[in-house]
Amino acid sequence: MSPSTIALVCFAAWQLLLTFALGFYRTGLVLGGRKAANAFRPDGSDTPGFGQRLTRARDNCFENLPMFTAFVVAATLMGRTAVTDPLAGWVVLARVGQSVTHVASTSVPAVQVRFAFYLAQIGVMAWWAIRLLGH
Repeated sequence: MSPSTIALVCFAAWQLLLTFALGFYRTGLVLGGRKAANAFRPDGSDTPGFGQRLTRARDNCFENLPMFTAFVVAATLMGRTAVTDPLAGWVVLARVGQSVTHVASTSVPAVQVRFAFYLAQIGVMAWWAIRLLGH
């Protein structure tokens, strides 16, 4: 299995972990009698603070997983994983960093750190697009 494929599985596993965390958080609210099971808003705005940050971190991950997947699959189908392999793991680490920062805080410094993690991911994927389309 190539480093790109391993990174893809790790990215999906991170998405799964965030989904489980959100599910456990919401289950706790329901079992604690603080929220009805059918009363959660999709954007997490009804669970301000940690719940909303966790929801957004999970959603941000979900929003970028298809793009990452497309590049890894394209590189694999083209027989060009040498383009994606060196940086695929770094993209996943930047994604985890973005998510953890998002869950931890929405202070201005945290938002700036989170954005830096996001730019790293987008920058790598832009580089991949150039390299994959340029040959």
